[in-house]
Amino acid sequence: MKAPARPPFKARLRALLRPPRTLSVTKTGRTYLVVTFGVGLGALNTGNNLLYLLLGLLLSMVVVSGVLSERCLRDLTVRRVGADAAFAREPFAYRWAVSRKKGHGFALTLSEDLSPLTGTGKLGHLSAGKEHIVRADLAAPHRGPVRLSGVRVTTTWPLGLFAKTRVFSLEGMLLVYPRRGYACKEPGPAEKGPRGEAGSPRHLDGTGDVAGLRELAANEDARRIHWLKSAAAGRLLKVEREREERRVWKLALETGLTGDALERRCEEVAAQAHQLLDAGHEVGLQLPERALRPAAGASQERRILQALAWVGFEGADAGTDSREAA
Repeated sequence: MKAPARPPFKARLRALLRPPRTLSVTKTGRTYLVVTFGVGLGALNTGNNLLYLLLGLLLSMVVVSGVLSERCLRDLTVRRVGADAAFAREPFAYRWAVSRKKGHGFALTLSEDLSPLTGTGKLGHLSAGKEHIVRADLAAPHRGPVRLSGVRVTTTWPLGLFAKTRVFSLEGMLLVYPRRGYACKEPGPAEKGPRGEAGSPRHLDGTGDVAGLRELAANEDARRIHWLKSAAAGRLLKVEREREERRVWKLALETGLTGDALERRCEEVAAQAHQLLDAGHEVGLQLPERALRPAAGASQERRILQALAWVGFEGADAGTDSREAA
């Protein structure tokens, strides 16, 4: 799989020649313009001064709408906050931070410009001197790095007749993880195990479910004392827990996979890693060009997901602000 290509020449040329504002007519606006055109024809045919007055009022509302919508889009500052985790083909929470120096903004809609990400975030009112976080549920069609070129801010204020849009140029990249699902295959035998709490000098028993209570012996860890039961019994009682057996797995991604086969395998490895890490085991990952040593915990799962997201996109520019990565 190749690295994500730059936008086509026509798209880049269109972005270069695009005016600072774009305007589109809404459904309500089309009805309004038809009525205005009808009133204008009636005024010309009849010469009725009242119709001319009404026509002037309707046209003045169009001008007022353009002026007020322009004031909403001026003095805006937009930055990306990003997403905690973005998975392919499912909604994920994405956030932008919007602020303005002076005045007020109304009926703002934010989205990513020239991007495969779908979804919008809405903000009803934006006051001056305060940064607002706008949240949207976006969706990505595939895993891997997604280039971000700009943020679109659209307003229909004040009458909803026209939708005026301003694009803020913000280069960035969003790393989309493989789609979450269920592993159809077993991860195979563990490389090492069991590795429980018995070898840890800090604990004399496990960290699993409560097995019972017994009196605290000399030189034992006082952090295991059950203070409520000890107060009732009049002596120090220690909580005994079952030992958890932690094993070590090393998952591997085969070489030579492309297209849908690579996507399915990445999703399967991600599901296996989640299942094993959720059970408290240590999981490593062997990729064609790199390897992750076994470890446990949520941070290891994030490292595995990031490594799987980059498979097939190694030529893409990874020098992106961490806030843009999922």
